[in-house]
Amino acid sequence: MKNLKEIREERGVSQQELADMLQVSQKTVSSWECGYRNPGTKKMQQIEDIFKIPKEEIFFTAFNYKT
Repeated sequence: MKNLKEIREERGVSQQELADMLQVSQKTVSSWECGYRNPGTKKMQQIEDIFKIPKEEIFFTAFNYKT
C-alpha cells in the first residue's frame, strides 16, 4: 500500500507540480500527504487519473479500511 507522497516521489513529481496540475496550493498537497486533510472526491479522481492508481489505494485511510 502506497500513499500519495511515495507515489508522487516515485514519479518524480514535486508537490508544487502536483498542486499546479490540480489547481490547488502546494500547502494543500502537503496537508494531504501529512494526513491532516483528505482531498475531496473530485480531487481524488483527478489524482487517480494523473497517477493511474486507484484512489482507494492512494487514500487508504480516507476510506476507513481495516487491515
